[in-house]
Amino acid sequence: MSEVAPDEFFMREALLEAKRAAENNEVPVGAVVVLNNKMMSRAHNGALSLNDPTAHAEILAIREACRILNNYRIPGCDMYVTLEPCAMCLGAICQARVRRLIFGVLDPKSGAVESIMTFPFDRMNHLVKIEGGILSEECGKILKEFFAERR
Repeated sequence: MSEVAPDEFFMREALLEAKRAAENNEVPVGAVVVLNNKMMSRAHNGALSLNDPTAHAEILAIREACRILNNYRIPGCDMYVTLEPCAMCLGAICQARVRRLIFGVLDPKSGAVESIMTFPFDRMNHLVKIEGGILSEECGKILKEFFAERR
């Protein structure tokens, strides 16, 4: 790993995934799953190319990390995602027992951490530590550019 702080380093890796999504005409969201400062998995949105509405970057990254760790849960893992997760993804993050969620930019249309709702972690059997705003400018820029090209 470089001299950059781990959160910034791994968010930059998630941004690389978001760029891959944009190249595939998918909404540019990327995610990585990390265990003990080692990247377990990485993914980008694939709903259009996979014909699967659940193929968000977070879900795909969780699936791969579970496969690698041979467990349906990934306790101790941290997830870095460029965009505030939706309710579906937050539910999966909680069910997977992700230790910490780090996201880049808020999603005013479907973000479930704080934008359109506050996920009911107080009613769940697992509490995920959450931190937002990591590399928010870069994470927001790729989304703005992607949608500006389509309007």
